[in-house]
Amino acid sequence: MGPDGQDLSRGDGVTLSVAELDAAGEARWDEFVVRHPGATFFHRAGWKRVLEEAFGHATHFLYAERGGAISGILPLAQVKSLLFGNSLASTPFCVYGGVVADDAESEKALVEAAKALAERLGVDALELRNRRPLEGDWSVKELYATFRKPISEDPEENLKAIPRKQRAMVRKGIKAGLVGEEDDGWERLYRVYSESVRNLGTPVFSRRYFHILREVFGDDCRVLMVRHGDEDIAGVMSFYFRDEVLPYYGGSRPVARRLKGNDFMYWDLMRRSGETGVRLFDFGRSKKGTGAYSFKKNWGFEPEPLHYQYHLVKAKAVPEVNPMNPKYQLFIRAWKRLPLPVANFLGPFLARSLG
Repeated sequence: MGPDGQDLSRGDGVTLSVAELDAAGEARWDEFVVRHPGATFFHRAGWKRVLEEAFGHATHFLYAERGGAISGILPLAQVKSLLFGNSLASTPFCVYGGVVADDAESEKALVEAAKALAERLGVDALELRNRRPLEGDWSVKELYATFRKPISEDPEENLKAIPRKQRAMVRKGIKAGLVGEEDDGWERLYRVYSESVRNLGTPVFSRRYFHILREVFGDDCRVLMVRHGDEDIAGVMSFYFRDEVLPYYGGSRPVARRLKGNDFMYWDLMRRSGETGVRLFDFGRSKKGTGAYSFKKNWGFEPEPLHYQYHLVKAKAVPEVNPMNPKYQLFIRAWKRLPLPVANFLGPFLARSLG
């Protein structure tokens, strides 16, 4: 039986059921994630603990099971805020999510279970952050694209693959004497990252979030810092999954612009990753029409549209909780002027609701 009592049995008598993940099932969940080609780092069971402990959000990690084997997964969490609304998403704070299933029957069961859960919780909308679109009657948001590209073990081959103008920026960073180094902690990155997002007018995540990411994902969550002399000028936290690397939380100080610190940082990450066996560089999502979108295209990456789909419950239209929404512009301008200690104190209270 499935949620709300529907009969999910097949003609051969094998029953398909949908249940919620508990601690005892995490190993089986992650085994499915590793083997399924449609799964991503953001489908890993560890996100359940991250979302609960770092932000206090209620999670509902659904899985379909048939004959004792998992046949599909859908990680969900509810983000509820007076300022930004009430959503059930797969997966909040992640660029990818949605259903991953072995067959259409399992996919359908998980989608129906998620819709029923969204209705029961009374959220504004159910949001699925898919890399491929699901069939059916969904509201959509065509705002984001992702940028993914194969890389080689040969640094020279990777450098030549970068378009000439962008390659010149990388060489300027090298000539400026910038040095990249891996860091076992997260504190150095946080100091740079928190200043960077304040300058962009964005509330910073909590220190606890960065600590938990490193604790939960271990060697699959690494930090690379860029120094100029004795000063940290840029840094990035990257996620590793199979043979892919995804630079995720990056930031830089104003001096990095002159020294081409960001260009050098992403090149150094690409170089290091290729040399250690990584074969795909995932530059992550960016909003169409933004500087980040153009920056990634300048590196020779082609945008791939992301298919964010919504089942509206209480909302009349797709939620627009993003910096491009005009109603947030006054807030962004004011936030940029906050003293850094004030922004770092207040930011986590707001950022926890910006899933």
